[in-house]
Order: sequence, then C-alpha cells, then structure tokens
Amino acid sequence: MSTLSHDEILRYSRHLVMPEVTLAGQQQLKAARVLCVGVGGLGSPLALYLAAAGVGTLGLVEFDRVDLTNLQRQVLYATADVGRPKLEAACERLAALNPGVRVVPHALRLGRDNVMTVVGDYDIVADCTDNFPTRYLVNDACVLAARPDVFASIYRFEGQVSVFDARRGPCYRCLFPEPPPPGLVPSCADGGVLGVLPGIVGTLQALEVLKLILGAGSPLIGRLLLFDALATTFRELAIGKDPACVACGAAPDIREPIDYEAFCGLSGEAGTDGRQLPTIGVEELVARRAAGEAPELLDVREAHELAIVALPGARTLPLSELPARLHELDSARAYVIACHQGLRSMEAYYLLHKAGFRRLQVLDGGVDAWAARIDSALPRY
Repeated sequence: MSTLSHDEILRYSRHLVMPEVTLAGQQQLKAARVLCVGVGGLGSPLALYLAAAGVGTLGLVEFDRVDLTNLQRQVLYATADVGRPKLEAACERLAALNPGVRVVPHALRLGRDNVMTVVGDYDIVADCTDNFPTRYLVNDACVLAARPDVFASIYRFEGQVSVFDARRGPCYRCLFPEPPPPGLVPSCADGGVLGVLPGIVGTLQALEVLKLILGAGSPLIGRLLLFDALATTFRELAIGKDPACVACGAAPDIREPIDYEAFCGLSGEAGTDGRQLPTIGVEELVARRAAGEAPELLDVREAHELAIVALPGARTLPLSELPARLHELDSARAYVIACHQGLRSMEAYYLLHKAGFRRLQVLDGGVDAWAARIDSALPRY
C-alpha cells in the first residue's frame, strides 16, 4: 500500500477525516491507475478532479491540438495554449495542480493495434471520447481486459453517465449493440454544446471513478444517468446485461478488437446506392464556379447559423425543413450540399438521394473549410 508523506496528509486532510475515505482510502487513490481517453470537454474536468483527489497515476490519451473553439468548455487550457498539443498543455497544467500525481501522456490515436497494450496498464478507463468508433473500441478493450469503463457523453444541453463493467453488469454494447447510421447523430461541432455541461457531466464521471477506487457507495453499474441541463433534472434508466451480447454475452463473438471505422460505417462514407458518397473540395468548387460550370450550392444550416456567416451565392434550405420543402428543388439539377463541417450534409444527401435526386455532391469540410481556405475574411465558428 502506498504511504503518504506529511505534505500529502495535509493536502488531502479533508478526505482523511471522512469515514468513507480515511487514510487507507487515500492510499488506495494514490495506488490507483486511471486512463482518460480524450482530454477535451469531458476529459478536462475529469483529469483536473482526479489529479486534485490524488489519483497516483493518470494516463491521458490525446493527439489533438488546442483550438480557440475548445476554450468555451475545455477548462484544462488557456488562451496561450492555442496551437499547442493538448497533451503538452494538459500535463503542464496537471503537474502545476498536483506534482505528486504521475501523468502519463499517450500521444496517439487509439486503434485495434494498440488499445489492449494501453488499457492493460490501468485499473480503470474513463471514456471521454466524442465518436462512436473509439467508444466501441474502448468498450470492447475493457471487456477483454476485465476493466471497468466509466462512460459519459454530452450534446447541447444533455448528458449521460454510466459505468460499464462486464464482470458485474452490462457493457456498452448491451445498451447499444449497433452504432447509429453515419450522419444521424451530430457532433458538438455541428450541434453545439453549452460550455458548462461537460463540466457537470465530466465531474460526475470523475465521481464514479473515485467511488470505484474507494469501493464506496453504489456505482452506476446497470444504470444510465440522464441529465437535462435546461430542466435541471436527472433521470435514471436501468440497463440489463444482454446474454446474447457479442462482447460480453454467454458466447461472445468478439475475441479481439475489430475494425471500428468499418463497423461504424465510416470507412469511406457510402450513399444509399452503396457507392462511396461523392464529395467536392472547396478549391475545386471555386474553380468550377470560375469556369461557369458549378452546380448549385445548397446550404442546409439553420437560420441562426446563417446569421453568423453565409456562403456567397448559396441557396439556403435548413435541414430541419428539407423533408417538407423537397418540392422547391429540381431533381434534374446538380447540387453541392454544404453545412458547418459536413455531417449534416451527409444526412441531407441521404434524404435527397432517397427522394430521387442523383446529381449530388457534399462540400468537404463545409462552411468551415470555405472560411479557412477560400475567404479568411469570413468568421469561423
């Protein structure tokens, strides 16, 4: 058992006087090894509170750089960190908060070739990701390595938290056996998120990690906690273990990590006719416009986004209104579909293709790519 120095006893004194923690519990925290997958909106508060609580070893998986758009919610970072690798800035911030914590950076993208090695070095995994391939990858690795997966997700004003531990209850696949179709669930970049929400949900996620280490209270195993920030309400759903689950069921099919990009339908997005979804880059579109041969540009963002920035010469038809206004479009014409960064354009593509439109392309990178690479005078968001 890890011993505590005099300085550590003073630092964690508010823990030590609690009968649910005591000196022995703080020693357990110091001996614990927790992996945080993703150090963004959820990972920021989680890493800060686990480091402050004295979790001895904190692994961080991240490969991104700090962007100005992160600072509205990713409280690990400051304005001066924009452009820096997130891992570099995160390790520096956590070391300043608590130099007694060993922070282990993993500057990589988790995949089927490395996930078991990384996960195997830790006792608990906290899934702070924002994409389905990594979410299923982390779940399956935790099932295979017999590790608890402390899960959270956020969107706009809503959050979810649970603990998936196949040894004592269901795994993530018991709740969601299959991912949703590509484009159906918008990312935070497309749908937005209230900045304080990941702070609330990430802190709940950190709470579940600490409870698991201490063996205190009732962890969210077999329970999905739903938080509605607009109503300030919590609801709880019971989750049962699926005996036929391909990951943790009685006769599991998954014996090792699989190709998760393919499983989630992201290995080359495909249209409803089975062919790869056609895209066009912003530079090519500009060139075709200059040559007088460009198809009509159809912007499917919502009205409040058009107030931020508008694409020159684009026809606007919000995705939310598209099903009811299909009659306004000509199925014989060619259209390039644009949104903020591309996800909703995919959904519009599927909808139009199903309605008989065949001359369709998606603008790669959407309005954001146009502002970044074509017209820097336009604001980015």
